Amino acid sequence: MADSAPRRADKRELITEAAIEVFAEKGFNQARVSDVAKKAGVADGTIYLYFKNKEDLLLSIFEQKMDELLAGLGEALAETDDPVERVRAFARFHFRSVRSDRRAAEVLQVELRLSNKFMREYRPEKLWAYLGVFGQIVREGQARGVFRADVDPFVGMWAFFGALDELAMQWVLARRAETRERFPLDLAADQVAEIFIRGLLSPPPSHGGSGRPDDTSDPQGGSTPRPRPVGAEVP
Repeated sequence: MADSAPRRADKRELITEAAIEVFAEKGFNQARVSDVAKKAGVADGTIYLYFKNKEDLLLSIFEQKMDELLAGLGEALAETDDPVERVRAFARFHFRSVRSDRRAAEVLQVELRLSNKFMREYRPEKLWAYLGVFGQIVREGQARGVFRADVDPFVGMWAFFGALDELAMQWVLARRAETRERFPLDLAADQVAEIFIRGLLSPPPSHGGSGRPDDTSDPQGGSTPRPRPVGAEVP
């Protein structure tokens, strides 16, 4: 009896991983519980010992993967307490997670949205917790005077996640490997982070001149070329 709990956990994990493979390959709507059972090497009825139905299985995948993401994000952000660097670390971690487990990413990015229960009834509290980490980064940056005080952390966290989510979606939907290779997620992470960092940063104090924080004029009357965006091609 002492070994029953670990065995149940192992069987549940086996079914979950099989479901990820099946949902990614066939699509959630087309996949059947029997397909998951066959992939996991268990009887159809065994699935129902752990999950109520196919929807419950899908939501369980979401819950499990969000637990993993929250734990991993905490580790990634623990390396620095600088709000600016934490924005970069968040973006890099998110895309690294997408790239490291494309099948799971496809289920979370695409198939999960096909669930009426998830979209209409389910309260994705772990997703909100994930987004809330960015909101807390914004608040910490504001408390230090690093980030603008007029930025709403709630709006900021949804905007940031929206950018990450849409780019991850495009990468996942790229069926050809060479297409994904032309769309490097590590580069995308730095670009997204830089866009938001520039929008969040408090402007430096004015010391005369134009007073604009992005003024690039030099004392000789010329102008300093603006930095080329990361990843921009040279004509």
